[in-house]
Amino acid sequence: MNTFLKRLLIVLTIIAIGLFLYSYFVENIFAKRLSPKDTVEFKLNDLELEVFYNRPSKKGRDVFGALVPFNKVWRTGANEATTFSTNKNLMVQGIYVPAGNYTLWTIPKDTVWNVMFNTKQYAWGVDDTMKPMRDPKFDLLEIDVPIETLASVVEQFTIAFDNSTDDLKLTMAWDNTKIAVPLNVINEN
Repeated sequence: MNTFLKRLLIVLTIIAIGLFLYSYFVENIFAKRLSPKDTVEFKLNDLELEVFYNRPSKKGRDVFGALVPFNKVWRTGANEATTFSTNKNLMVQGIYVPAGNYTLWTIPKDTVWNVMFNTKQYAWGVDDTMKPMRDPKFDLLEIDVPIETLASVVEQFTIAFDNSTDDLKLTMAWDNTKIAVPLNVINEN
């Protein structure tokens, strides 16, 4: 066997062992996730927005006020911390949000949700005691957004961008609850 094939075999063996160890100790990359990862993007002209999050399912459970307690910080999804990125400066309820990457946290309540954009990046949404990892001293903004009660149930937590009326909003919906965070792009002409 020539030297090239031996080196190729060694490299492929190392990669296979690495994938096995990662799968065993960190995350089983071969198993279906209970709360699958998702990325939602919005592009319009030169504006690019993106949210990365994990999508838990209702599965017959009571969600807000039970599975997701009222008046407590929620990682706004499951598993990894939910992230929001923008390539343009924004105004969110009169608060300046410079272009960049943020983690997105919420405090669901019965009539409003408190929404926070945090400048710190977190590898995971909660620590080993299931306490949210958010550090409030890194909050860039904290706003209250009223809830909308939906007529039909949303089975899997869903984040989306809505620009259907030329009024851009970041929406979050699960169970029979929806919120819409207004996003205004700052025109820098």
